[in-house]
Amino acid sequence: MSVNYGSKRIVVGAHYGLRDWLGQRITAALMALFTVLVLARILFSKGPIGYEQWAGIFSSQWMKALTFTVIIALLYHVWVGMRDIWMDYIKPVWLRLSLHVFTLVWLIACAGWGIQILWRL
Repeated sequence: MSVNYGSKRIVVGAHYGLRDWLGQRITAALMALFTVLVLARILFSKGPIGYEQWAGIFSSQWMKALTFTVIIALLYHVWVGMRDIWMDYIKPVWLRLSLHVFTLVWLIACAGWGIQILWRL
């Protein structure tokens, strides 16, 4: 005969912990450095900033690759934050799962749109 001591354990997504905390800090640092780089390129450009000059900033292959990396970092950063919000504050499982799926679909759509804009330049 088995005896149950203590309360029943409820397993939730809180086991992500350090990996997600570190991921958020690394992606935030990458996005901050990218912002400084783009601002420096804008500040040190000559003449008024128009579409041609703005598109010129992102036209080189290394800048497209860096921008693509920052888009992926942004998506991961947002996913971790939104997932934590849904897990912490939304208690009905069906609603939480629905919000997770909606968030993933939305982020994938935003990634596709951002990449389409980036490679169209």
